[in-house]
Amino acid sequence: MTSHASPRILESYIAGQWVRGAKAGSPLLDAATGETVALIDASGIDMAAALAYGRKKGGTALRRMSFHERAGMLKALGQYLMERKETFYALSAATGATRTDSWIDIEGGVGTLLSYASKGRRELPNTRVLVDGDIEHLSRDGTFFGQHILTPLEGCAIHINAFNFPCWGMLEKIAPSLIAGVPCIVKPASQTAYLTELMVREIIASQLLPEGALQLVSGSLGDMLSHVDGQDVVTFTGSASTGQMLRSSKVIVQNSVRFTMEADSLNASILGPDAAPGTEEFDLFVKEVAREMTVKAGQKCTAIRRIIAPRGLVQPLTEALSKRLASTTLGLPNAEGTRMGPLASLGQRDEVRQRIKDLSGEAEIVAGNPDQPNVASGDAEKGAFLNPVLLYCDKPLGAKAVHEVEAFGPVSTILPYEAVEEAVELAKLGKGSLVASVFTNDPKVAEEVVLGIGSHHGRVLIGNRVSAKTSTGHGSPLPVLVHGGPGRAGGGEELGGTRAVKHYMQRTAVQGAPAMLSAVTGRWIDGAPTRGEVHPFRKSLAELKVGDQVVTKAREITLKDIEHFAHFTGDTFYAHMDEEAAKANPFFDGRVAHGYLIVSFAAGLFVDPAPGPVLANYGVDNLRFMTPVYPGDALSVRLTCKEINPRANAEHGEVRWDCRVTNQKGEAVAQYDVLTMVAKN
Repeated sequence: MTSHASPRILESYIAGQWVRGAKAGSPLLDAATGETVALIDASGIDMAAALAYGRKKGGTALRRMSFHERAGMLKALGQYLMERKETFYALSAATGATRTDSWIDIEGGVGTLLSYASKGRRELPNTRVLVDGDIEHLSRDGTFFGQHILTPLEGCAIHINAFNFPCWGMLEKIAPSLIAGVPCIVKPASQTAYLTELMVREIIASQLLPEGALQLVSGSLGDMLSHVDGQDVVTFTGSASTGQMLRSSKVIVQNSVRFTMEADSLNASILGPDAAPGTEEFDLFVKEVAREMTVKAGQKCTAIRRIIAPRGLVQPLTEALSKRLASTTLGLPNAEGTRMGPLASLGQRDEVRQRIKDLSGEAEIVAGNPDQPNVASGDAEKGAFLNPVLLYCDKPLGAKAVHEVEAFGPVSTILPYEAVEEAVELAKLGKGSLVASVFTNDPKVAEEVVLGIGSHHGRVLIGNRVSAKTSTGHGSPLPVLVHGGPGRAGGGEELGGTRAVKHYMQRTAVQGAPAMLSAVTGRWIDGAPTRGEVHPFRKSLAELKVGDQVVTKAREITLKDIEHFAHFTGDTFYAHMDEEAAKANPFFDGRVAHGYLIVSFAAGLFVDPAPGPVLANYGVDNLRFMTPVYPGDALSVRLTCKEINPRANAEHGEVRWDCRVTNQKGEAVAQYDVLTMVAKN
């Protein structure tokens, strides 16, 4: 049992200082014991000053850094927090979370931070601006182009988080914000804010973030949202009603403030008609539903709320689920053998019990007594304990509450269906969800379900025997995949890899002459200045400049070259070897050179063979063959340094080269980007 002899007074971190609210504070209770853990209050704090400080101090410092520098900062922070994880685990039990529950919140959150650090280094350039998409040609003479770019917003990202994941909820939001170069103000839900505050204290103590990059409000936001403007971003996780109220507030609407919402969601899991008892899919389904009902005591925005199953399988499914749920040991989070801890608070338990009553008008309880928790350890009166509760609704198509009422706890309802199209319809009655899943080993069922419900869901998991050992499960948001959903689920998106970084940046279309656009983007485009006095392969990153170029001499392609390449590689496709067949092809006038012969000969023309700064070729991008090459054609290459991307913690960097291969008529026969590793010195 966790003891809280001296409840902490939570503080907010505002404008570079830890400050207390003006009032004594409201008590926050241990979910399992009812003891006071901390006192919380944020009254009297100057919220306008917090915004101004973040924008000026934190934003300015972050925008001076490149994407790689910000990524390196997050990596160091993630490692720092991981070293101190046991401190967070010790306090996490007070939220009602078991060790397994806490792992998702603490190490899952830090893992998300580290994932963004890795993706920032691997997928983003070592620059301060993102080039978005290809160049747009706006004139025939090559003097006027358009290019989309992304630059950081100059406001703050205000992250309003829910009580169920006090660590992960913060870290998964600040990671892409900070990578983008936007400072954050975190407002955790009060009930579990003591754990968020503890982690923020460690983050600030690390001194790994620029001052002003992260601020914390422990308590009410007060009037902060009345001071936001069009450069700020507000993200919200919580109930749909609260989110809608915030999103429609006067200042947010007037200033067109970006508002991302992730709200309550009546997620469904569908048992395929092929997944009868005795199949691996049936067993996997039972295990997954039970897990989603009991992990974090069902207090997950992605938990399974509606169990959609073939009517003929309802009875064995109910029996299997009831048996598995009955074996779930309910008790103190840190007691040996506990499989499910309490809800976050007694108030939350009262709320869930009321929602069960609301559902009972259309569904009957088939397993679990919501009023008499069977606890193996702890006090059932002082702790917010609740048995897992399984309901059954016999006529779900005509029901209303089961598709509208969410009991945010270990509660789920079985809904029978007659045919797969009816299962799809039932899933969509949730009016937009974060996630759905289907358990089947029939590809046709998977296709029908996913295409049928995709429009109403942010993520769909297909579960079957093949992926059983590696699947992350129905309820696990992943850093690389989108987390969010349409309609009732909020209509927003979080995570999804570097997609989330772009949520905190402004996309701007820039138009101008090649030299001007190249200066803005740091990327050479055709028509921008070049220099060619020294072969660029003889230059290290310290010497190389965007626009450095070599134009090669020409090489004639002979029929002997084509035939030798065909026999040497085994590529004897008829267009290279059969004159009549090649002429019958609508694209050719006769035998043509292989595309890869062109690329190979091009390399032979532009490569400087002596040892030097160029260390390796690691690929080509956007390879296109535009004009056929016939025997007798002469090819030459123009190779231009297009983009330089030094690695922060290495003695080399990536260089992207624009490679254009032309024939004796000046026609482009191939165009592509060559990617090389080049030494810094």
